[in-house]
Amino acid sequence: MNAEPWVTASEVAQHLGVVKDTVYRWRERRGLPAHKIGRLWKFQLSEVDEWVRAGGADEEKEHA
Repeated sequence: MNAEPWVTASEVAQHLGVVKDTVYRWRERRGLPAHKIGRLWKFQLSEVDEWVRAGGADEEKEHA
């Protein structure tokens, strides 16, 4: 069973050192892993870290 807590976009932003708007933009445009729970988007930091390591946050992809 996965005991990892679900975190908010603000917590992801703080974890990555970006602003919350960037987190939402990455979710919408670049496939940052997120799960909608009710009306809220929630994240797991292990999935976010894996996405970053796979190049999801690379600036080059924004212009491709």
